[in-house]
Amino acid sequence: MPVKQLPETLINQIAAGEVIERPASAAKELIENAIDAGATRIEIATAGGGKSLIRITDNGFGMTADDLALAVRRHCTSKISDTLDDIRTLGFRGEALPSIGSVAKLSITSRQAGSQTGVEVSVVGGKMAPVRPAAANQGTVVEVRDIFFATPARLKFLKTERAEAGAITEVVKRMAIAFPHIRFTLSGSDRSTLEFPATSGDPLGRMAQVLGADFKDNAIEIDALREDVGLTGFIGLPTFNRGNSGHQYAFVNGRPVQDKLILSAIRGAYAETIPAGRYPVAVLSLTLDPALVDVNVHPAKADVRFRDPGLVRGLIVGAIREALNREGDRAATTGTDGLLRAFRPEAAQPANWTRSSYNAGWSAASSPSRPLSTTQDMRFSEARQNSFQDFAAPSARVSETLDAAYSSPTSSPAPDTGYRLGAARAQLHENYIVAQTENGLVIVDQHAAHERLVFEAMRKALEKDRLTSQVLLIPEIVDLPEEECDRLMMHATELDRLGLAIERFGPGAIAVRETPSMLGEVDAASLIRDLADEIGEWNTANGLRGRLEHVAATMACHGSVRSGRRLRPDEMNALLRQMEATPGSGQCNHGRPTYIELKLSDIERLFGRS
Repeated sequence: MPVKQLPETLINQIAAGEVIERPASAAKELIENAIDAGATRIEIATAGGGKSLIRITDNGFGMTADDLALAVRRHCTSKISDTLDDIRTLGFRGEALPSIGSVAKLSITSRQAGSQTGVEVSVVGGKMAPVRPAAANQGTVVEVRDIFFATPARLKFLKTERAEAGAITEVVKRMAIAFPHIRFTLSGSDRSTLEFPATSGDPLGRMAQVLGADFKDNAIEIDALREDVGLTGFIGLPTFNRGNSGHQYAFVNGRPVQDKLILSAIRGAYAETIPAGRYPVAVLSLTLDPALVDVNVHPAKADVRFRDPGLVRGLIVGAIREALNREGDRAATTGTDGLLRAFRPEAAQPANWTRSSYNAGWSAASSPSRPLSTTQDMRFSEARQNSFQDFAAPSARVSETLDAAYSSPTSSPAPDTGYRLGAARAQLHENYIVAQTENGLVIVDQHAAHERLVFEAMRKALEKDRLTSQVLLIPEIVDLPEEECDRLMMHATELDRLGLAIERFGPGAIAVRETPSMLGEVDAASLIRDLADEIGEWNTANGLRGRLEHVAATMACHGSVRSGRRLRPDEMNALLRQMEATPGSGQCNHGRPTYIELKLSDIERLFGRS
């Protein structure tokens, strides 16, 4: 068949397949145009989940008749000129309006400030009507009806109206977080009105509007800089987590993105602090020279590519971990709320509940017990025990510190309740320590708390001297592409500190001579290939450290104070003091909270005293 030029309408419909995937895609493009036009108020109305109607009204600069005639033609834009190296607007491709007009019924009404009248244009299935005068307020109104009526095949693949409406809501939320100075209103026949008032100067206030008021009380601020790449935002406490990743928002130079590198970095930073199947809450904003990031990866502009991905990933992971070490041991307020709900008078009691059974659960703080020794609880196979000894030394030191504190006389003065975690008053069910603070009480899970203390001590060992390794009797040769071998050898020194000794074995192979002792028997070839894949994608070799930390977490679990052990007051208070001095002690290695705090005002409210 001969080569021929496609009709303009068909070209636009093909482009629309990439730019406009669903009604939410159209809403996103139109909201971006309103923001680029300097709007401070944006109203979004929908019907039928956006299938029947999407109307975007803004108070931006507006357009002239000549602007409007060009705006609905492909590759016409006011946002870039000759280069893609300095993009500072959300839109720049000049494809959104003609793409929407090719698959839907599009009308645009606009008026600039100072103009006596507005102008209007309509495009139906790719056919443009002449621009004509129209009554209009300053700004622009874009109306999209019957999306994909011109491409019925695409219409069949849309989800339910509820699902499509939810996708539009998510778009508005992301834009609202990114631009807190703009007032957003989302309404329509298929939804209740959702309003985000402007919160200039208070970004956390806008985040609370979107993520819920609880986020404000459970957020930690992030502010970091590395080689002219800035990172700001707020992250949730590890114990303030969710069931999916939908509460993670990322922005690059103000642009909402859903980039896998950023999401992976967030997940890696929270490793060993959040339970499996749970996800952290985070709002992160990266700022860097536009020339160092490519936003023209996909027409939807949701993906980006960084010139130095390793730098960006390292910045995110490092900043989050520093913030968690600084404030991550706070107890999430959601735990307190759950405790309050459980204690409310109207809460039904189990049928077999009696006061005697309740009292039987308590053991006096002075009940007989033996001194605590965590080392005797270590349970490992004989084959691996020796290889763990050097690495487990920090665990022993933690135990010795606690044991020394526990051996103090039981007649010593009662600890001061002025400590952050207070003074121990009782032990409940031989697992939960009840401590009194100056303005409330704290309930501590003794096993989870000590497990975290031991793990953090072991983690510190990873940052110090070279870890103990086991020499392979016969080096294992791993065949890899030459470029992957080059990348691995660039990280050879870092890997050697973790006990993995490698060297080049010809142009396309790596010889593994030593592996970390604490991993025991390991599939060296698989480990090397995993590391090569990680370095190739992220330019980091954190996978080995992750494996080591997982083993350390297992060791800490076995080497910590067991549930069901009675503790003396001195033992309990020693544990509390150690928690106060240890970063990240607010949750155990599995991400569960180690303690819950209840304010005196909350207790008084339960008894109607406030």
